[in-house]
Amino acid sequence: MALDQYQDEEEEGMSFLDHLEALRWHLLRSVSAILILSVAAFVAKSFVFGVVILGPSKVDFVTYRWLCNVSDYFGITALCIDELPFTIQSRQMTGQFTMHMTSSFVVGFIAAFPFVFWEIWRFISPGLYDQERNAARGAVFFVSLLFFLGAAFGYYILSPLSINFLSNYQLDPSILNEFDITSYISTLTMLVLASAIMFQLPVVVYFLAMSGLVSSAMLKAYRRHAIVVILVLSAIITPPDVISQVLIAMPILVLYEAGIQIAKRLEKKRAIKEAEEEARDAMGD
Repeated sequence: MALDQYQDEEEEGMSFLDHLEALRWHLLRSVSAILILSVAAFVAKSFVFGVVILGPSKVDFVTYRWLCNVSDYFGITALCIDELPFTIQSRQMTGQFTMHMTSSFVVGFIAAFPFVFWEIWRFISPGLYDQERNAARGAVFFVSLLFFLGAAFGYYILSPLSINFLSNYQLDPSILNEFDITSYISTLTMLVLASAIMFQLPVVVYFLAMSGLVSSAMLKAYRRHAIVVILVLSAIITPPDVISQVLIAMPILVLYEAGIQIAKRLEKKRAIKEAEEEARDAMGD
């Protein structure tokens, strides 16, 4: 928020402490929504754990069944995942209860994300100029849409393939894969949330281009550097197998290219507006 806007609002009776009070209420409502949905997830333990969280650990998961159907159709038996040779255990006395609490909070946060972002946007948007506010119209919808698309990609594509790779990886046949519940859920959570966050790339590019910090020419010039960065990030957030890294890198690269097109569109709109203003000025002279 610009300083002159703060001063204008202070003259209208909106002081710095009033802004802090407004922020406090936005945060309280956001936290309340997360807690309410977390409690709902905690109560629905059988569905949240039996169906959602432990779903990718079972061979009847929708992704595995789809791969088997593709395998039967094309006659490629290697695509069908009909066995996951691992077991999930809890080696700590408080392990299951702790994971129940943690997982419920994560599910509550994901479910409440649109409301949380809407509350944040309600606090930020009054500090924007009318032109900026109009340009960012629909931000809550598109940010939430990309967040859920990324989470779905991480849950239905990245997580099952990563779990299959890790469960079948053995240094020696005598070593059994018996994963702790903490390790399993933390891996699943990291993959889902990392995908959801990385899918926000077009939104980041949009706001950077709108503020003039980046341009389509700059994004094109640094495309090779961006590819390297995306591959490195993919290697960090995914298990050490090439398939998972490529799977998450490909949609991010597509989103990067979409960001270039978004920047181009904004530049065209800016050029048209500048031309119209110059024409009006010329007519005025």
